Amino acid sequence: MSPDRTLAIAVRIFNQIVRDRRSVAMIIVAPVVVMSLVGFSFAGQREVLDRVAPGLMGVFAMFFVFLLTGVSFLRERSQGTLERLLTTPVGRGDILLGYLLGFLVFASIQSLVILLYTILALQIEYQGALWQIFILLMLLTVVAVNLGIFVSTFARNEFQVVQFIPLVLAPQIFLSGVILPVEQLPGYFQVVSKALPLTYAVTGLKEIMLEGQSLAGIGVELGVLASFAAVLLVLAAATVRRT
Repeated sequence: MSPDRTLAIAVRIFNQIVRDRRSVAMIIVAPVVVMSLVGFSFAGQREVLDRVAPGLMGVFAMFFVFLLTGVSFLRERSQGTLERLLTTPVGRGDILLGYLLGFLVFASIQSLVILLYTILALQIEYQGALWQIFILLMLLTVVAVNLGIFVSTFARNEFQVVQFIPLVLAPQIFLSGVILPVEQLPGYFQVVSKALPLTYAVTGLKEIMLEGQSLAGIGVELGVLASFAAVLLVLAAATVRRT
């Protein structure tokens, strides 16, 4: 692996997305619109909003980042860019890390918009440090980027990427504790929830924002999310030749 090659790929991805002004605008506008709808939906129910906000932040951060990465990476494949890179001496590790870094810039902006808009505009009451919440969201963002890259290797067009959303994200939304606490789910669903990265992100966000835990107090959740990120990157590297 070469840092120079990795950085060159990341810079190319960054410049390519920047030139698409409509996509850049949607990266910022879409989360604001969705989180505004959340705020309006819970108008007059501040306590409920404060309680569900951590989980919803995790859900929408993962949703938007997964969609952004999946569609963008598929576009690289459909245009033949990825295939041409694979015929060069550049290693798959360089390619995947370069794509990860390139997408991560915009995915991080999207997650930051969700966090700041939820906290400042919706005026969510929370405990814990804001920077620690952002660190956890960033780790979830890395997981979502790698998940988007991995899943997009199995899609042939953008419509198929969208079709993966109910298969990949819906189970996580229903089983991660966003709607019902994991402890209240049937036993077999509790087992499944332990294999879903969003479960650990939601648990960590709740413990920081509702209970005032520090990052040290959610070490297990951080470790599991980091493991998911690494495994998904390895799987993406193993399947990236499916172009």
